[in-house]
Amino acid sequence: MERRNIRIILAYDGTDFVGWERQASGRSVQGVVEAALSELHGHPVDVTVAGRTDAGVHALAQVVNFHSDSSVPDGRFPYALNSLLPADVRALHSDRVADSFHARFDAKARTYRYQMSTSEFESPFERRFSWHLRRGPRLDSLNALAGVLVGTHDFSTFTAAGDTSNSRVRDLYSASFYWTAGYLVFRVCANAFLYRMVRSLLGTLLDLEARAASPAELREILAGGERDSAGPTAPAHGLFLEGVSYDAAR
Repeated sequence: MERRNIRIILAYDGTDFVGWERQASGRSVQGVVEAALSELHGHPVDVTVAGRTDAGVHALAQVVNFHSDSSVPDGRFPYALNSLLPADVRALHSDRVADSFHARFDAKARTYRYQMSTSEFESPFERRFSWHLRRGPRLDSLNALAGVLVGTHDFSTFTAAGDTSNSRVRDLYSASFYWTAGYLVFRVCANAFLYRMVRSLLGTLLDLEARAASPAELREILAGGERDSAGPTAPAHGLFLEGVSYDAAR
């Protein structure tokens, strides 16, 4: 069969995974996806991912690509794969892309969303997918602070030990808070993110808002480059990779 470069959109509940990447022990999203593809093809298949998610982080539209020599039609991989994948991972879409397409290096932007509940009591149906704050932060203050982050900056302040990036400069295109369906949502889009960057940003923004700090204080924290000057890291379970864009205009 002709070898084709296939792109697949995945959604997964990250609760019971050690993260996207295969590790020495523990269940990874990459591991179960590659196992399903290998079973489908009858030989090992490796995938390339747009962005590695951490333990407990979810994805609404993760992008992977792989080279296939199977007889499955370009758009039918979700039907073939979903019977082999566990219930907490689903293939949503597939298509053929240029042989040169690379899910990670060709991506122009990645968008994450973080969900928070502010009800007095946490619903048992929300605990896997939102952070229970027990308070309602001021939306105008949060957005004034978030606006400081937009632009090209060195985000060393908001990474974590273990980050292996050659550069910690990132282009952050948008960052905002809004209410929807009973959740307070933090949505952020950038060309790429550092290790635990979104969760560090959110924890800092909420900490500053609670202290009624000014945007000027956040500018100092951002410029300082010291993780100790930032706020706590938000828990993983409220975070979703919402989408990946390959269109430079967007």
